[in-house]
Amino acid sequence: MAAKNILFIMFDQLRWDYLSCYGAQHIDTPNIDRLAKMGVRFTRAYVQAPLCGPSRMSTYTGRYVHSHGASWNATPLKVGEQTLGDHLRAAGMGCWLVGKTHMAADAEGMARLGLDPDSIIGARVAECGFDVFERDDGMRAVGPDGPLTEPGGHGYDAYLQERGYDTDNPWHDHANAGVDAQGNVLSGWFMKNAGEAANIEEQDSETPYLTRRGIEFIASRDDAPWLCHLSYIKPHWPYIVPDPYHAMYGPQDVPPPNRAQSEFDNAHPVLKAMMRNPVGTAFSRDDVRGAVIPAYMSLIKQCDDQMGVLFDWLEETGRMDDTMIVVTSDHGDFLGDHWMGEKTFFHDAAIKVPLIIYDPTNAADATRGTVCDELVEAIDLAPTFVDVAGGQVADHVLEGRSLLPLLHGRTAWDRDKVICEYDYASTPLADALGLSVREAVMFMVADKHWKLIHCEGGFRPILFDLQNDPDELVDLAEDPDHQEIIARMYDKLHAWTRRIAQRTTRTEAQLVELRKSLRRRGVVLGVYDENDTPLDLTIAYRDRKARVRKPTG
Repeated sequence: MAAKNILFIMFDQLRWDYLSCYGAQHIDTPNIDRLAKMGVRFTRAYVQAPLCGPSRMSTYTGRYVHSHGASWNATPLKVGEQTLGDHLRAAGMGCWLVGKTHMAADAEGMARLGLDPDSIIGARVAECGFDVFERDDGMRAVGPDGPLTEPGGHGYDAYLQERGYDTDNPWHDHANAGVDAQGNVLSGWFMKNAGEAANIEEQDSETPYLTRRGIEFIASRDDAPWLCHLSYIKPHWPYIVPDPYHAMYGPQDVPPPNRAQSEFDNAHPVLKAMMRNPVGTAFSRDDVRGAVIPAYMSLIKQCDDQMGVLFDWLEETGRMDDTMIVVTSDHGDFLGDHWMGEKTFFHDAAIKVPLIIYDPTNAADATRGTVCDELVEAIDLAPTFVDVAGGQVADHVLEGRSLLPLLHGRTAWDRDKVICEYDYASTPLADALGLSVREAVMFMVADKHWKLIHCEGGFRPILFDLQNDPDELVDLAEDPDHQEIIARMYDKLHAWTRRIAQRTTRTEAQLVELRKSLRRRGVVLGVYDENDTPLDLTIAYRDRKARVRKPTG
């Protein structure tokens, strides 16, 4: 068997520890577990930002947020950044999207360069390098200043209208809301309604719909190799799910929160501000957790069931034999852990993600069903996919590393750190802390033992001992006995910041070759006498004749 195609599945806001193959006791996910038994399950996979947009842009470009610059949601990925599609098409593999990317096009940059968004090249630039089978970022929110216009979703809107969901916003009124006996919409935006059944037939809800669209894409392909990014919207909020899933779990199934009163009382100023923001305050309440987490678990259960539908179809059609399958998430969800909700900080609940890779090739037989504890990053997926496609990994552009050696058990892994970044300059948190745009940014560097968080704005760092405090409840940064550890972790962070990330138009091999070849193009510097340099380098300047010009005047 050989991996000719790639099915790259990403869930949105799926916590790694809410899968039974990762040890969850409160929920059973047999279909994702089934894939783990066929492939490799990574236990230390980290995203590069604790937020949808920048995390995905790092995954799609294979570059750190520091490099690509799309540091918050709806921040355009600048024209010129190469993406998965650029790298894969150069290797002869198509790159297609079914679902969400959270990518914003650099319309200004495209206009400056005269790129028509309706042209093939323009459309790819506007869609993060993907050819689009169907895009659906899933948000149909409406506020006092008008709707939040998320890209795509038109196909799903049309589908819902055809199925008789005939309000002006069926995404909200049916897929993400309940209804009472009088027909009043019980909005999924209000967490008290999380236990309601979404007012939609289960097969018409977002997750089954995208599964069917993914199957339709794969069934439509000919023999040309493809990557399909099947990118689900759930279990991201609004936390509401249709019958029969809505009744599967209750408050009695909710695991206790991972938090301590001392953690709140002694919190770093930036962390304390996050704990006190509206989302953190809400998820610090037991009634909120008791309403939301059963719905979140139900959404995950629906996702897992749809993986069963998808994997069964792949096996029945023989696609399992030639398709690499990757299952991961763009980040996690605090769900009340550490007195917070949502994501946007660097605890493992938010930035460590599930990563399961099934490789059908015989070379992967030795690692089937195994667990890999090495440090890996989301940016490693892009070079892995190029490697599978048989292309040359552009390591002067792609900052990750191919995972194929780990999948094939061929070599040791020497990565000594992972990096995550968060830019909150456009959020109310920056105002709450009195920070300028340049100060409202933080960085995380972690290895297998320690996690250091650096906050700009003159704040002290944060330090967690991941071996002795895996729950990350005790900040050791002010302990005099740990100052040497802090200095060592800062050395790792500073080494990362000194990398050459923008040298993307010359490969390393080209730069090394230029050390010699430039002299062979006739450039002569620092030579006083022609005999002081090798003859062959100056042959074009020796024994030359020219007509003697007589002075005029």
